[in-house]
Parts: sequence; C-alpha cells; structure tokens
Amino acid sequence: MSAALNRTTVSRLAPALRPAVDPAELRPRVVHFGLGAFHRAHQAVYTERAAALTGEPWGIVAVAPRSAQTVRALREQDCLYSLTERRPDGDRCRVVGSVVDALAMGPDAKAVDALLMDPAVTVVTLTVTEKGYQRSPVSGGLDTSAVAADLAADPDGPLTTVIGRLAAGLAARMRAGAPPVSVVSCDNMADNGGVLRRVVEDFVRASNWPDRARVLERMAEAVAFPATVVDRIVPAVGEADRTGALATLGLRDALPVTAEPYRQWVLEDSFAAPRPPWEHDGALFVPDVTPYQLTKLRLLNGSHSALAYVGTAAGLTTIAETMAAQWGERLVRALCAEVAPTLPAGGPDPAGYADDLVARFRNPAMRHLLRQIGSDGSLKIQERWLPALRELRARGAGTPVLELALAAWALSTGPVTSVRDLLSSVGAADLADDDALVTAVTQRLPALRAGRVEI
Repeated sequence: MSAALNRTTVSRLAPALRPAVDPAELRPRVVHFGLGAFHRAHQAVYTERAAALTGEPWGIVAVAPRSAQTVRALREQDCLYSLTERRPDGDRCRVVGSVVDALAMGPDAKAVDALLMDPAVTVVTLTVTEKGYQRSPVSGGLDTSAVAADLAADPDGPLTTVIGRLAAGLAARMRAGAPPVSVVSCDNMADNGGVLRRVVEDFVRASNWPDRARVLERMAEAVAFPATVVDRIVPAVGEADRTGALATLGLRDALPVTAEPYRQWVLEDSFAAPRPPWEHDGALFVPDVTPYQLTKLRLLNGSHSALAYVGTAAGLTTIAETMAAQWGERLVRALCAEVAPTLPAGGPDPAGYADDLVARFRNPAMRHLLRQIGSDGSLKIQERWLPALRELRARGAGTPVLELALAAWALSTGPVTSVRDLLSSVGAADLADDDALVTAVTQRLPALRAGRVEI
C-alpha cells in the first residue's frame, strides 16, 4: 500500500508538487470556521502564497463545525492535502501547506476559544454556507429560536452553532482586552460582512451576559467585519479524484480537492488588525465590494442555480452537460442580460462577465454536479434571484428567464402544488402576491416536467 501524505513523506515529492511554504515555519494566525473543500481551494491557497512571497508565518487553524471525521483525517495527514486544477489542457496538482492544525468546534471548544483570545490571531474567516448564519427570513437578523440552546448554554461549553461559538469567543477576547481582530465572511451573501456583524451582535444582545452592553461597545471599537466576494468553482470530490491524486503524488491523500483554474477574491479594505498580504497573490482590496458582490451573486451564482434546476429537469447531471445542451449557453447569456440592469456601476462589465462564465462553465475537465449546486436552494435563491426579480418587476421589466428558473426550482422541491405557497415559504410573500408572476411560473411547469427547456 502507498504511504500516506504527511510532513515526512511530502519531502519525497518533486519540488513542483510540494507546498509553496514549509508548514513547520508557519504559526496559527488565522482561525477559519468551515473545513470544506472551498476554503481549502481558495482562502488557504491565497494565504499560502502570501506567506511564501513575504516570508511572514501566516498559518491557518481550521475549525470544523460538525465533522470530527474530517478533522481526524486532516490531522492524520499533518493538515496537508492536494489541490488539482482541472484545466482544459490537462490537470495540475500540488500539495497545499497553509493549514497548520484542525479542530472540531464542539469537542475542541476550549482550544477554539483560546485561539480566538490569542493576540497572535488577528483574522477569523468563515465558509459555513448561508444557513450557518442562522438568519431570520423575515428580519434578516439572527433567528434567536435557531440558537436558543446556545443562548441558554454556558458560553465556555461546547456551543452548537458557529455564530454562538464566534460570539462567545469574541466576547471573551473583548473582556480580556486582547488586540483588535477582523472577522471575514467568505460566504455567498449580499453584504456578507454586514450580515455577519448583525447576527453576532444580535447574539450578544440576546444573551444573558451581564456585561453584554460593554462587550458590544468594545466590539464596535475592536472588531471589523469586512465584506468580501469569493469565486472559484470547487466540485464535490469523488473516488476518482482520490485515485487521481494518488497517481500523481504516489501518496494517499484522503482529502484532496479539485477546482477550476479561475479564482477571485475581492475584499473591503476595512481591516482592524494585521492580515495576510493576500494582494500578493492577486486579491483585490477595494473601498466597496458591492458592485463585484452583486455581479457575482446575480450573474455567476444566479446562472449556476438556474443551470442546476433546469438541467436537473432535463435529466442532466453536471454543469458541463448543461452547457453542451443546445439551450445551455443561451440560458446563461439570457439570464445575465435580464439581470444586468439591476447591477450598480463600478463592477465588471456584464457582457464580458457572461463571456467568462460561458468559458468557465464549458470547461470539459470540470465535473460540477447539479445536485451539489442545487442543495439548500430555498436559501440560495433568496440571495441569487429574488432581489433582482423584485427590482425588475417593480420597473415593469420582463423576467422570463427568472420565471423559468423559478419553475425549475419549484419542480425540484417536489411539492409543486402551489407556486404561491412555495414563494411564501422562502419569505417572498410580496412575490407570492404577484398574480402575473405566479401564473407565468406555473405555466412553465408542464414543459419542464416533460424535460423540455423553452427559452
């Protein structure tokens, strides 16, 4: 049997396959909540390159909210893993070394809190998906019923939600008078920094901590929540990916990740403390990320979701298959053109952005599963489609592509007896009251049930 990937065996690899930094020279200076593939293919890569290019010891401690199994697997590999870029001209694989430790949020609660209080830790990042923010679909703030157990629990104990654990850890940091820290959401939400600030502050307000007012005062002075835009397509990993990593490395990697060549990171330049110089690896720091954020959410993520649900209705499995269908490119370009009028000035050109999307989605080396993209649709469409839909309909503009996408989403949910009820269930009572919209979406269902895509 082949040897496992770890800090000892990685020295056997050719230089091009090894990490860009020696992990032994890094120190825990970034805490990341979320141990999924996206973080390991995105922020961890930027951080590794920043450390390599500057010699600064920016190491990441990754905290898994739920999966202790993933933590064990990563620690068994000394937190090393391989990243394979799926390129049309052939795959490129190498090992990433910026993660220096992995913790399970519940069992390792004391260690997580110790890191959040550590003056050397000046950045906390998150990739916990939209549902990890425990937001109320009505108010947009914290859904206190979803975190009731954490609010009632001992804050030093094993809290069950990321927002609870983060709020408790930041409160402890504030009480200790530790240096400022920046908390950076890397999830696909409009104004993700503002959203994160609000739910964390809402948790503190709803707590029974006697000093909660002072904690909030100190947080206002010492905690920044920059908004960000992240972009890289990272498909779910299968057995073929593990086999491919083994063939390339000659070492067993239990947690390989794959990704497209393209990646982007746009960050609001409003940090409260030292941070990795991610700009050395191409990250863009701007005064306002909103134009980039809305372009990405409404064009890329919006198109992705539309392809996922329409493609599933047509009996397809991957994004590349949808783009090979005679309607695939037309759907992407039509959705981008329909939504473009809702985008603010100052971001990427929508037509050029659509060109890039078509090229990225067509990449034959990528196997991005529609079921992966379509998961948690009830949450995702609230960000990706509904704000643009509201704006367009308020203007009296036509919305045929979004209507098709909504019909395909409704079909994917199973209970499509009432489009009106489905819209209400995702906090869109206003759209549920739009009779013309409900009728238009409902009229799309028979063709989609028959596997026909009509654009």
